[in-house]
Amino acid sequence: MISLKGMGDFFALDIGTNAVRVVQLSANGHDSWSLQHYGYAPIDKKTMSSDSSEGARRLGEVIMTAVGQSGIKEKNVVIGMPSSKTFNTVVDIPNMDEAELRSTIKYQVDQFIPMPINEAKVDWALLGQSFHDPKQQEVLLSSTSNKYAEERLEFIEQLGFNVLAAEPDPIAMVRSILIPGINDARLVIDVGEVSTDLAITFNDCPRLIRNIPIGLGSIIKAASQNLNIQEDQARQFIIKFGLAPDRLEGQVYRAVEGVLDNFATELIKSIKFFQTRYPNISVGGIFLSGFSAVMPKFGDYITLKTGIRSSVADPWRKVKVPQAYRQQLSSVACEFTTVLGLAERRNSK
Repeated sequence: MISLKGMGDFFALDIGTNAVRVVQLSANGHDSWSLQHYGYAPIDKKTMSSDSSEGARRLGEVIMTAVGQSGIKEKNVVIGMPSSKTFNTVVDIPNMDEAELRSTIKYQVDQFIPMPINEAKVDWALLGQSFHDPKQQEVLLSSTSNKYAEERLEFIEQLGFNVLAAEPDPIAMVRSILIPGINDARLVIDVGEVSTDLAITFNDCPRLIRNIPIGLGSIIKAASQNLNIQEDQARQFIIKFGLAPDRLEGQVYRAVEGVLDNFATELIKSIKFFQTRYPNISVGGIFLSGFSAVMPKFGDYITLKTGIRSSVADPWRKVKVPQAYRQQLSSVACEFTTVLGLAERRNSK
């Protein structure tokens, strides 16, 4: 979504809160890919929290480091838009053909987005007939402020790249993780460093998109404070022992239980909201991605709290990875969900 120009060869760029990731894929057929190049460069907290020109300069250096490491020569790029800067919602609009919808949508979306239409960049995707009214159709709307979009595009293009499209991170996340043809709904979560992207999908499309302001950093901070240890050590404990009650006498689990309960509450709220809109559609499973995929026993905890079976998603399942890259990627592969989804875009929305 939010396509800007015609698509051709490109690479994908994900500017995360803890690292920059770049990926270039080649298509092997329908929804099958080969990894051509990838790059990964960590970002320090000061750079990501800075709004100064110096912070922008340092971020530009990190991006160029990731691209340089990757061996990517392509200048066309598709970029991710963080959830904190986008608004995504599913709405019902009267039935009309796509050409008519394209010409009238801008007059209908003002009531649905949280900013004046003349200050927003808006894109949409038709999902199909409404589940509530046969005279209505469902449309997925995505919007971001013109100011943010223009600043981000200008920043990337000043680095020498040509931005073909910008897409909300949760939509890219769904593309890389979702297994087509599932009959019931699925909750997809991607736990990042600072926050968690969440989507509930049905018929291969996102029907609810949210961002929860709890990420791995929140869990690490709770462990650090409650165990009275440094954050580096807390991170090691979380990644190594996770939520296992039989490791370190259950101290790690007890130290982070409060923040995890808040996280689970937000998941349950999202599921209930979805089932209010779609009362006849059940959420049949939860896909775990990002840091939730590598924390031991995290899936068991989520299953216990929600009553819904959870499983680790594999955003790489559609991508053939050369043997030479597999060892290099092993420690950070879980962080590539969004950038892989961006790289798997095709010429259509």
